[in-house]
Amino acid sequence: MSKNTKIALAGAAIAKRERDKRNNHASNDSYDKGNLMRAIFGIFPLLVIPVALYNLLALGFGGAVETVNAQGELVRATSAPILQLLNGPFMHLPMISGVDWMLTKGDAILLLAIVFLFLEILKSTSTGTSTIINHAISMMLFIVCLIQFLLLPNFATSTFFILMSMALLDVLAGVVVTIVSARRDFGVAGDV
Repeated sequence: MSKNTKIALAGAAIAKRERDKRNNHASNDSYDKGNLMRAIFGIFPLLVIPVALYNLLALGFGGAVETVNAQGELVRATSAPILQLLNGPFMHLPMISGVDWMLTKGDAILLLAIVFLFLEILKSTSTGTSTIINHAISMMLFIVCLIQFLLLPNFATSTFFILMSMALLDVLAGVVVTIVSARRDFGVAGDV
């Protein structure tokens, strides 16, 4: 092999190595971004979304709990002021039977929460640190929901009670699934 051929091959090898470094560096940056997004997704309890949506509706719809009637007497409402909004139609679908099926706004929030509860239970099968942080934040979400349910009039609805129950189920099921997954991991690794 001639000297020029050896120099050309060495130059090509160096150029290839530099290209590979640049490609690896670019893919590592996107890999790091993917890891960051995965960590945020793992830590963030998804049930915060329907609870936040309910909060926006409840705090934005601050209907009066006490009103004055025609005789000037103070009258206290017996139900949450937001009930009229929650029971309002969200969507109508005609059915084959001839009737319309109506999904209310409260039902739509609960349907969204059911999907997120399913995803939360799937997420809890991992045994990493982000899962433990997720359970802690889910517990705080449940406590906030419980305080709102007990103290604020727009949160004393069946819709919010079911949301609060889902937050509790997220905590309980998440912890149980994580413990079972951890036992399985230890059993595989250490014959436990």
